[in-house]
Amino acid sequence: MEWTAPIILATLFVAYTNGANDNFKGVATLFGSGTTDYPKALVWATVTTLAGSLTAFFFATKLVKTFSGKGLVPDALIGTPEFLLAVALGASATVLLATLTGIPISTTHSLTGALVGAGLVAIGADLGFSALGKDFFIPLLSSPFLAVVFTSAVYMVFRFSRQKLGIGRSTCVCMGERVIPVANVNLVNGQMLSVAELKSMEIFVDEKVECQARALDRYEGRVLGIDAQQILDALHFASAGLLSFARGLNDTPKIVALAVTTGALGLKLNIGLVAVVMALGGILSARKVAETMSHRITAMNHGRGFTANLITAILVIFASKMGVPVSTTHVSCGSLFGIGLVNGKANWKIIGGIVSAWVLTLPIAALLSAGFYFGLQFLWR
Repeated sequence: MEWTAPIILATLFVAYTNGANDNFKGVATLFGSGTTDYPKALVWATVTTLAGSLTAFFFATKLVKTFSGKGLVPDALIGTPEFLLAVALGASATVLLATLTGIPISTTHSLTGALVGAGLVAIGADLGFSALGKDFFIPLLSSPFLAVVFTSAVYMVFRFSRQKLGIGRSTCVCMGERVIPVANVNLVNGQMLSVAELKSMEIFVDEKVECQARALDRYEGRVLGIDAQQILDALHFASAGLLSFARGLNDTPKIVALAVTTGALGLKLNIGLVAVVMALGGILSARKVAETMSHRITAMNHGRGFTANLITAILVIFASKMGVPVSTTHVSCGSLFGIGLVNGKANWKIIGGIVSAWVLTLPIAALLSAGFYFGLQFLWR
């Protein structure tokens, strides 16, 4: 019983880091496209993610079983406090490191790595490698590729439909001040001023999403007598809410599995606690990852953001219903990668860094979890 409280606290720490790294991903396109500002996007993400987390009690309990470790490690090991603590600490430490550097990684991937690391130290070659491949690796590896393909295809269909409906996109003339540093060789009281600034006006023409002032890139035209931009804004907000809902639905059972295994508090209370702490993590610590997702992967407008959200939400909700442990991070980033491919404005340096972080997530989580397990086992003895 003395281990129950530490395990619950460690589980809530996983929930906090998950919220910090993941909560804003559902609304990143709203912020990135200029549809709304950061505070409003964060509120929408928090409310809809919380709703998804609470709904997980009814629709996603199969994921609780998957992420308890059943089939991967023996049942006798799953119930040991040092194993549960090691998994929670290894996963949360990995996500925290990524969050502090603004890198969007997968809590699902981190939990998987932590299960493997602690399991290898505990039972070695008896780890359920077949279950690891079938139940974890295949969904995690395939989901971002599916997101890239589906998002690219659907966006091209939407773009073609928009053009056929006669809905155009406005551009803007962007004006701003340009500061040019120049050498200053004038002597004042025997001293040389080394640098001065020369200011001039800079004008260029581009789509509004590219303007330095980040003015809205609007669609011009009407559909069934309604302004096309109003329709798209509503759909964009709805898709962002749906994606955040799906993320809460998918991630909450995976985290709750750690605490439920102890038999303490019960499923309903554990889900409620995880949902609240996850929301708190997003409110307090999401800004760095929000900037990466919103502004650094690819240029976005309303149509691109709506398409990315829609495909991600559909894939994640389907996976949650089927009990398949896909990563919302992988799927949402994959959707943005697909948008970047289609519009030719992908930031490949940032994308490469994100993919590299994904590759490193599992071994880092495994090493940390293995270290925690070894240390906790020593203390337990």
